[in-house]
Order: sequence, then structure tokens, then C-alpha cells
Amino acid sequence: MAAGELVRQDSTQIVEDVDHGYGAVVTNSGRVSVARAKEPAAPGLPFTPVQLTRLDEALTLSARATGLGFSVYLGDLGADPRARAEELHTAIGAASTDSVLIAASPGQRKVEIVTGEEASRRVSDRGCNLAVMSMVASFKEGDLIGGLVSALRMLSDQAGRKH
Repeated sequence: MAAGELVRQDSTQIVEDVDHGYGAVVTNSGRVSVARAKEPAAPGLPFTPVQLTRLDEALTLSARATGLGFSVYLGDLGADPRARAEELHTAIGAASTDSVLIAASPGQRKVEIVTGEEASRRVSDRGCNLAVMSMVASFKEGDLIGGLVSALRMLSDQAGRKH
């Protein structure tokens, strides 16, 4: 085999190098350089099962304690995050009047809280702002679940017990 050339059986056919496979070449220094196809890593879930359990428990306890529905959306909110969050809240359906949606887009660094008509009577704008500040502080530390759980607790504490 000549240095710097692909392994060939004849001048027209490239064959597999027995030791290294296709795409192997011996350089002038004698080093073997092998090209390999890079497989992209499969995207993983953003949360572990334990983290998802924490979030599910916080959502359940908040709903039971207050009688309000709580939802969390984590993902891209598009060019108009507030409008997208309101659209997601409306998609809840008839229960949206008694619901609170926390929409977070970590990639955009945006957080929105949308309350339905009845829920807004029990959860003030000030309470929502405090919950957002709490989430942002946790998110800056890389703790998405902690921020969401903390916000759910703050919002449910403010809403109080169901009547």
C-alpha cells in the first residue's frame, strides 16, 4: 500500500481494509487514519423519573389543596411568548377558567403564568411575579424542577384552600 492512498484492489475498486474497515489510509508517517461515520446522540428526556415524580406530586398537591387546575408547559414559546402561553391556557378547555398555567421556555429565557378568570381572583399578579422571580433564580442555578415546584407551592399558598 502506498502512503497516503486509499486501500485499493485495483485502480477502480475501493476495498475494505481488513484491520480498519472502509475509509482507512496510511499517512506518510506510517500512522493509520480512519474515517468513521458519526452518529448523533439520541435526545434524552430533560428530567429523570425522580424529578418527574416531584413535579407530578407538586401539581397534584396544588390542585387538591386549592381546587384549581395547575399545568406546566416546558418548551419553545415562539416569537410572542405571552400569546402562545394564553393559547396553551385556552386549549385546556372549559376548565381553563379555574386553571393556572406555568409556561417556561428555558432556551428563550422566558416564563409566563396565565390564570383563568376564576383563578385570577385567588392568585394575584403580584403573587405570579413572585413565583416567576423564584423560578428564574432556580433556573439560573440549573434547577428547572426546583423552580417549577417552588412556583407551584407559592401559587397554591397564595390561592389558599378550596372553598
